[in-house]
Amino acid sequence: MTLLIILAILLTAGQLLTQWRIRAVQDELWVIRYTALQRHQSQQIVKQALQVTDASEQASFGENVAELKALFPVFERYHLQSREGRVTEYNVQITNSEKVQKLYEGIRPHFDAFRQSADRLMRLKHFDEVRQPDVQASLRLMLANEKPFLEKIDGIVREYTGEMRAKLSQLQSIELYLYIFTVIVLVGFGWLVFRPAAQKLKQTFAQLVEAESQTAAANKKLVSANRSLKETRQKLFEATKQQYEQQIDEQKLRTSYLIAGQEEERKRMSRELHDGLGQMLTAIKLQLEGLEASIVRTTSTDENGMIPHAKNLKTLKSLVTQTIQETRTISNNLMPTVLSDFGIVPAIKMLAEHDRNERISVTFETNLTPAMPRLDKNVEIMLYRVTQEAVSNAVKHANPSTIQIELMERGKTLQLQVSDDGRGFRISRNKQDNELRKSPLDTSNDNTSNGELRPPSQGLHNIQERIKLLNGKFKINSTLGKGTKIQVVIPYQTHLQPHDTY
Repeated sequence: MTLLIILAILLTAGQLLTQWRIRAVQDELWVIRYTALQRHQSQQIVKQALQVTDASEQASFGENVAELKALFPVFERYHLQSREGRVTEYNVQITNSEKVQKLYEGIRPHFDAFRQSADRLMRLKHFDEVRQPDVQASLRLMLANEKPFLEKIDGIVREYTGEMRAKLSQLQSIELYLYIFTVIVLVGFGWLVFRPAAQKLKQTFAQLVEAESQTAAANKKLVSANRSLKETRQKLFEATKQQYEQQIDEQKLRTSYLIAGQEEERKRMSRELHDGLGQMLTAIKLQLEGLEASIVRTTSTDENGMIPHAKNLKTLKSLVTQTIQETRTISNNLMPTVLSDFGIVPAIKMLAEHDRNERISVTFETNLTPAMPRLDKNVEIMLYRVTQEAVSNAVKHANPSTIQIELMERGKTLQLQVSDDGRGFRISRNKQDNELRKSPLDTSNDNTSNGELRPPSQGLHNIQERIKLLNGKFKINSTLGKGTKIQVVIPYQTHLQPHDTY
């Protein structure tokens, strides 16, 4: 800051001095110019005086006198102002040196002679007055002082010029001294201030470089530690992921075992119902029919022409027949033989025909053909159970008029859809009732009403578990008063395997 302040003072002082001296030189130049013009003006005055007194210029006598009257006042004003160091037209005022003042004192008689002679000539009225002795004397006086006046005016101009050159030389010297002093100040500050500062800065840079090297080394260690931490985290993540996947696989395995056990239990119960209870009921029916025939043969009719106890036997036989039929239905629902013998398409067709009646129309559409290979047994069981559960729920709770079942192969997926036009229901958001919300499967609900009907959560939960084992997606849409739609999508590759017998 000190250096900058000193430099600013030096430069400002030098600039102020330079401007002041240049303005002074400009003022002196105006005075010199006015002084130098007097030489030319004096020659014009002498020439005009000769023309006034020249006989050949008699015709222009008046014009010549008028021209003389116009020239001399200007000459007189320039001389008097330059003698005092003034130029009033440009508001210039300088102080003449003693030598210039002495030179002006020396030229004063010649100027007075010019003034006296010009004054007499400017008072002429007619050309005849030119021949008067005093006029001729004035002309001779002017001509006699012309050369001394010119010489002394030249001396004054030279003196002005010399003094101005001396002042310019002085200004040049001052500027040089200021420049040298400024350079000395710069060198002094460079040696005393910038040199130590540069050394200090150099040391600081060296410390910074050293610190940067240490920081780079620390960064390398941190990067290495961070890399090790990332690797550890990745290993931990992979281990956690593997453990989670293992748990999921184990859970799926347990669920598959559980479902397989359920299916085996259903198969066993179906076989026992069909082979055990069904056969026993058939035997009871046969015994009742034999008993009825024996009673008809051995018992006489009463007074009304009726065989005693015939009505009771008929009712009992009807009940046994209904029980046999219900047993067969239960056995078929537990494990339909058509599913194990002919596959999913005939099984669903039989299911649709069984639930179809005068009040409910059940339709089934599929693009699977008999030429296609049988599906995996797990896939067929899952599709059948989903269809069975959906149709059973619709018949029992929705009071529909139409139930549509579609089983389609699209791209690399199998898509099952069961829809009805029944009453619909509200899928509860309650944590206990809506297990669908917890499942990662795709579920949705487009209900907007607050109806009281709710889906059979346990049945839907079982469906979800079956579909989850096959990496499938489950979606249910239901609207009160408009019906319900259940959609199941299974990846195609899950059933591209040989069919196993049940």
